[in-house]
Amino acid sequence: MRFSAAAAAVLAIPGVSANLHQLAVGAGKKFFGSATDNGELSDAAYLAILNDTKEFGQITPGNGQKWQFTEPSQGSFSYTAGDQIVNLAKANGQLVRCHTLVWHSQLPSWVSSGSWTKDQLTSIIQTHIANEVGHYKGQCYSWDVVNEAIDDSGVYRTSVFYNVLGTDFIPIAFKAAAAADPAAKLYYNDYNIEYSGAKHTRALEVVDIVQKAGARIDGVGLQAHFIVGSVASQSDLTNVLQSYIDAGVSEVSYTELDIRFSSLPASASGLQQQATDYSTVTKACLAVAECIGITIWDFTDKYSWIPSTFPGQGAALLYDENFSKKPAWTAVSSVLAAAATGVATATATTIATPSTTLATSVVPTSTKTTAAPATSTTASSSAAARWAQCGGKGWTGPTTCVSGSTCTYQNDYYSQCL
Repeated sequence: MRFSAAAAAVLAIPGVSANLHQLAVGAGKKFFGSATDNGELSDAAYLAILNDTKEFGQITPGNGQKWQFTEPSQGSFSYTAGDQIVNLAKANGQLVRCHTLVWHSQLPSWVSSGSWTKDQLTSIIQTHIANEVGHYKGQCYSWDVVNEAIDDSGVYRTSVFYNVLGTDFIPIAFKAAAAADPAAKLYYNDYNIEYSGAKHTRALEVVDIVQKAGARIDGVGLQAHFIVGSVASQSDLTNVLQSYIDAGVSEVSYTELDIRFSSLPASASGLQQQATDYSTVTKACLAVAECIGITIWDFTDKYSWIPSTFPGQGAALLYDENFSKKPAWTAVSSVLAAAATGVATATATTIATPSTTLATSVVPTSTKTTAAPATSTTASSSAAARWAQCGGKGWTGPTTCVSGSTCTYQNDYYSQCL
């Protein structure tokens, strides 16, 4: 594990405080970031935290860059929503993970309902990507080029793209993105590929398909929508991260991390378990040099997508609805601080309540951990934790689809336009 000697010197001083991105960079990572959406940017208290570059060094637009909004009718492009968030990040000096280009959901009906030949759909993909990536050229650290091409059983997901082009749509998209912005890092992004299993195996195949087609794929994004108490072991998480690097990508990242409660209110012991789970994910990223950072899927429970999709569930993020730091925030900051300084906090049964001052009671440990091979997977219940496609709590975007229907929550864990 790499860490900054300068950061170690500063952070080791008693009383010195630091925030998540500052600590992550000190630990050798590129960023600690948050997703956001346009509606919540009018909340001054929220915006003050999001704009704190010591806390968040990277931002992901949650919805505004998706096909539904960027090309609502064929050949008619609109970037207003995406631009608002990208411009905010640029003004702050924050990196942007741009999200997302080719995805089966949140498509305008002219794409999803069309009767396309292979040549026609190929051209549609190429034109869309050339325009959108071209518009943001030089502004995006990375793009989620293809999102969620694998279903929960580990087979390729039925979509207009797969139905017409088979898996060829994947390298077609990556080639188009590389041509439109050669400097941007290009990612495959998915959920339930964070631990060993059928989806993980298929995600490795996606990397292979892109490479064999002669296209460039730089990274794999692991969404990491988890459930409290059901996060896989640190060794399994670490081994899976490393497997993508071994497959030939140059970097990996946790791109949409949240860890939700399946029932509320959260108990004190539940908050401690959530803190432990967040620690486990953070440690897994720290154990793999090529894991460049962690993005949480918004930072406050006030604007989480989860309650809108799973009534009675939620409290998944590092800040509560009143913008107070939860035990999970303290856990993540403590793990990052230990990595940044090259030391580790003593093991404790209870994680302290949040503080802006780093703990100074530490004991030496090694600066890199090599995980042992995993023998089992324990995260089966996390398959249900998914992103709400029409926006989550606080979403102020359209609730009427292009086709005229309304956003509907479905049993496959997506709220989508029908």
